[in-house]
Amino acid sequence: MTLATPDTWFATCPKGVESLLAEELTALGASATRETVAGVHFSGAPAVAYRACLWSRLANRILWPLASVRAGDSEEFYRGLRDVDWASLFAPEHSMTVDFIGTNAGIRNTQFGAQRCKDAVVDSFVQACGQRPAVDRQRADVRINVRLSQAMARVSVDIAGGSLHQRGYRRSTGAAPLKENLAAAILLRADWPAMARNGAALLDPLCGSATLLIEGAMMAADIAPGLGRPRFGFESLKVHDRAQWQALLSEAAGRAERGRASDLPEIRGYDSDPRVIRRAEENIARADLQKIVRVAVRPLTELVKPTHKPLPQGLIVTNPPYGERLGERSALPGLYRELGERLSAEFGGWRAAVFTSELALGKAIGLRSHKRYTLFNGAIEARLLLFDLTDNSLHDRGPGAGSPQALSPGAEMFANRVRKNRKRLAAWLRREQVECYRLYDADMPEYAVAVDVYGRHVHVAEYQAPASVSEEAAQRRMLEVAAALPEALAVPAERIVYKQRRRQRGSHQYERQDARGELLTVHENGLRLLVNLHDYLDTGLFLDHRSLRRRIRGESSGKDFLNLFCYTGSATVHAAAGGARSTTSVDTSNTYLDWLRKNLSVNGLGQGAHSVVRAECTAWLARCEQRYDLILLDPPSFSNSKSREENFDVQRDHAALVTAAMRVLRADGQLYFSNNRRGFVLDAGLAETFMVEDISAATLDPDFARNPRIHRCWRVRHRPA
Repeated sequence: MTLATPDTWFATCPKGVESLLAEELTALGASATRETVAGVHFSGAPAVAYRACLWSRLANRILWPLASVRAGDSEEFYRGLRDVDWASLFAPEHSMTVDFIGTNAGIRNTQFGAQRCKDAVVDSFVQACGQRPAVDRQRADVRINVRLSQAMARVSVDIAGGSLHQRGYRRSTGAAPLKENLAAAILLRADWPAMARNGAALLDPLCGSATLLIEGAMMAADIAPGLGRPRFGFESLKVHDRAQWQALLSEAAGRAERGRASDLPEIRGYDSDPRVIRRAEENIARADLQKIVRVAVRPLTELVKPTHKPLPQGLIVTNPPYGERLGERSALPGLYRELGERLSAEFGGWRAAVFTSELALGKAIGLRSHKRYTLFNGAIEARLLLFDLTDNSLHDRGPGAGSPQALSPGAEMFANRVRKNRKRLAAWLRREQVECYRLYDADMPEYAVAVDVYGRHVHVAEYQAPASVSEEAAQRRMLEVAAALPEALAVPAERIVYKQRRRQRGSHQYERQDARGELLTVHENGLRLLVNLHDYLDTGLFLDHRSLRRRIRGESSGKDFLNLFCYTGSATVHAAAGGARSTTSVDTSNTYLDWLRKNLSVNGLGQGAHSVVRAECTAWLARCEQRYDLILLDPPSFSNSKSREENFDVQRDHAALVTAAMRVLRADGQLYFSNNRRGFVLDAGLAETFMVEDISAATLDPDFARNPRIHRCWRVRHRPA
């Protein structure tokens, strides 16, 4: 299949930015622009595509469509791709990679689709010229983009060579980073370029890593956003016109030099965290904008209009922090209200643009917005609120706006349920001296959160709202939860941690959410255990296994204990404290094995008799020659760990796993097999081979009595010889 001369292109962008991108491409010389979801089709000579790569502030990628091939099954897809004249596009000395999107009945996952595409391209090269290009996922010279839809695949080349939002100046960000091209869209919607030409100032009072300020400065100084990129994908294509590209680069460099030397507007940013300001200063320096953008440590409560020179007009633009960045979500309504108060008191005659993922928080500002735009920060639907601060009076403070007034009816209803649950559990908590427990677990479906108490701290995990509940309603209910809990539990708001819990697969449930590294000591059954309430979705201590850990401690005296998929090793600590002769703990994660070592250490348990093994459990069992008296087998529901050749599914693979574990169990020993997979069914063959007893009900304490599906647990023993 011969490739045509390039004259049609497709630019991808964040959802909600399409119309702005079409206008931008037209200004760069594009014709026949046509918007679609998250992108714009356009026409033009290669020079237009070059300018788009260099000057687009909004695009993610610029794609050159090569062909559409049939992909009813993988073989048809492979043949269609192999017939493309790849050797006329680039030389085999260049490396390549494939970005593959979509599935169908014949191509069921993107990794397989990408592999078939790579095979076809490589085989086409071998057939055409006897050489094959190397594959480099990280720094490929040529990126092939394939979008599969039903039985057709659209094949393109990413001439940018990677997402254009990566300008090169930002290496460190806050906890909720705003992509550069989305920051540019916010500034364009707020009409910043026109304001800058008229000498208006730009100020971000919650600047984070300074992305909005840097993008604003680049607009004001006429600096091409792609000027700092080290390379573009089209430079490795045979159709590349080097002379034309050098001319465009020289023109952009000249414009940037003149722009930096011109009389530029005042651009300033503030943040209360010195560490965040240091990161912002590093980003500003990499963008070579130190003389234009200035940042300083300053809390929002001290925000005032700069007074060193007259600034009658200006734009306040900000992306206020998410709960993970400046504190707990319960404090955010007060933060937004403080922003509204400072804007009203100090910036009459200015304009403001506030970007927030929660419309309810936007309302807490207390000012009237004259325009709203829906934009997407990745997969998160967010709102851009524009304010004219001329004669814009502050509304009265109301419930949910961070005030000390009475709770809303919904928040009061939630608070009453929490109080009722605590009263119901009080006698058991005192009798058993339980410090960490589940207090509430979506008892009322409209308030879909799990509330766990860890000593003097509270951990709140928000469940994914069902499709029948709007995003705005879910956000409002979460704010009601945040308003109710401090009062209902008499716990300061700063001791309550909020997280959003989505339905996860594989290792995602253990992925880092923050980077504080704060370990809190809690107590269970007389032992000290370390938990991390901020950095991961799970805290390091599975509360529903409390009873099972207590059982293991009571049965471990003089025993050799094996903990498979040991996580942070809380069960190992219980076995060691119960007098186990030895313990062996196996997991693939260095992070959690180090956590286990710390758990042993804080309880004065040396590691001499306690072996910690980093290994994939199935492979380790296959080569294990030692025998054990007591085994805990608590695998994840699903895992696609790199340490395994194939993914792990507990429903599909548990029979083989239990059998392998039983091989290393002594004749009179016992194994506890537990998992949290909803709808799990134990393989009937295990009961035919071993003595199997379902002890699920006996391993749930009163705080989990309302949710018996939280886990399933079996005791497995060898049948008598």
